[in-house]
Amino acid sequence: MANFGGHAIPGSFFLFYGFWLTVKHILQHYWRTSQPKARQIMPPFFKRMDYVEGGFQIFASFVGIMVEQFVVDGPHAHLYDRENNSWVKLMNWQHSTMYLFFGISGIALVASTTSKLVPAGVDRLALSLALFVEGFLFYYHLHNRPLLDAHIHSLLLVAVFSGSASTMLEVFIRDNIILELLRACLFILQGSWFYQIGFVLYPLSGPEWDLKLHDNIMFITTCFCWHLAVALLLVACTSSVVWFTVKRFSGKGRDIEIGMRNTFSKTSSQKALLEASDEE
Repeated sequence: MANFGGHAIPGSFFLFYGFWLTVKHILQHYWRTSQPKARQIMPPFFKRMDYVEGGFQIFASFVGIMVEQFVVDGPHAHLYDRENNSWVKLMNWQHSTMYLFFGISGIALVASTTSKLVPAGVDRLALSLALFVEGFLFYYHLHNRPLLDAHIHSLLLVAVFSGSASTMLEVFIRDNIILELLRACLFILQGSWFYQIGFVLYPLSGPEWDLKLHDNIMFITTCFCWHLAVALLLVACTSSVVWFTVKRFSGKGRDIEIGMRNTFSKTSSQKALLEASDEE
């Protein structure tokens, strides 16, 4: 992660994942609210979405671990150098550990979707644990860094630990659309903030930031609040577009279904009248 690309890649992953969760949970919420109480079993389409999500997590985590370990100046799976009596690239090992727990989260999601023997909520528990591990490692990732560098990473912890806490609530409070969209919003916030960290620490153009200037710390703190506002706006807009799009198409389908039912009932009543007249 010691360059702009190293922050843009996980940032892109979290942004995509946040939008994916928004679309997925709005579709699920629409299904739950539009079906009778006796018909709450999700259709196979949502299971396929969970398989795709879990598989993507596993694949992305595996790629992340391989890149961190086997990049040119990476540790290449060596943790300790006995010749020099020193640890080998501990920063890469921390990043690999973060990816590992997100891979475990993907495995838990696939397992809970596949088998009913897996207790409900294991997927949320694993994701909450992955976020906690990410924040825990980042917290001890900031020592002996310049003031602005440490501050901008500490603001990331707000999004990470908040996401972990809200996801943990979902273990006990299932199918709550507010908590589900909050989780999606915090993932989008985390993704956009990774990009912000990359732009500040590794600017692509223009002058470099003064990492010791207090005014820069004040601006970055304000900027984090702007990122949160934009994340909320994106979730709200995406949710509205998905909701009204699905409502429009499902409304057409419902009209067709009602028409078929009316036609069938009229045909049945006419047939009954004919049979009654024949008997007379």
